[in-house]
Amino acid sequence: MVVPALLFIIVFSYVPMYGVLMAFQDYNMFKGFLASPWVGFKHFEMFFHAPEFWKIIRNTVVISLLKLLVGFPAPIILALMLNEIRNRVFKRTIQTISYLPHFLSWVIVSGFVVSLLSTDNGSLNIALMKLNLIEAPINFLSLPEYFWTILVTTGVWKEIGFASIVYLAAIAGVNPQLYEAAAMDGASRLRQIFSITIPSIMPVIIVFMILAIGNLLNAGFDDILLLGANPVLRDVGDVIDTYVYRVGIQNSRYSYATAVGLFKALISVGLLAAANYAARKSGNSLW
Repeated sequence: MVVPALLFIIVFSYVPMYGVLMAFQDYNMFKGFLASPWVGFKHFEMFFHAPEFWKIIRNTVVISLLKLLVGFPAPIILALMLNEIRNRVFKRTIQTISYLPHFLSWVIVSGFVVSLLSTDNGSLNIALMKLNLIEAPINFLSLPEYFWTILVTTGVWKEIGFASIVYLAAIAGVNPQLYEAAAMDGASRLRQIFSITIPSIMPVIIVFMILAIGNLLNAGFDDILLLGANPVLRDVGDVIDTYVYRVGIQNSRYSYATAVGLFKALISVGLLAAANYAARKSGNSLW
């Protein structure tokens, strides 16, 4: 089993890294890597001086931070809430319902969101009009001021249940005698959560926080590409991944797109190393 696993990693993870050479070439698919001319950091400089550079960086950082600030604590809170449910049937029902969206593709989820927010018989617009909160339907997916909220909310709804599995497993490993001792001392359930449960699962939380910070520039691709398909939303929805797709695949600028992707990867490695260094002081680092 070890040899096939190593071969799989080498073939599908390390061999493709050879393509990073394109970032330093004017790559021509007919000439290949060896015959394509070397241009050094030309494509990196082009990206840094591109008119859309700061807009893309801003959108990537803001969307990633919003997903981190809202999406990271959400599964922890859900796991803590589920742990307090004593009715096993009700608990398993809620868990199943919360897990299901994870297994839906973004194509299905985006279609559901578009239908929900539609100006023609969209459930949200109908509800708001019934409550007399709006006079006419609002085209939410055509207004930039709503895009980040829709994107983050949809992402949290889709992944909150599946992400809570790890935290539920960590909570299940907490020594029950700690809760019994706390109850004998008069600690309420809320006090037990803050004094026992959260400190006990803190190593798991820190590890996932390190990974989340390392992925800070991964603002998303499928969700943004599908929900932000309207060109009006490009000013608030164009991130590094969608930019690489547009210039690399659609415009066939392979070397330039590779340089942008490599820039993102290097920053991500730096963020991961910095987060791990900061967490090492608590004794819960990755390495």
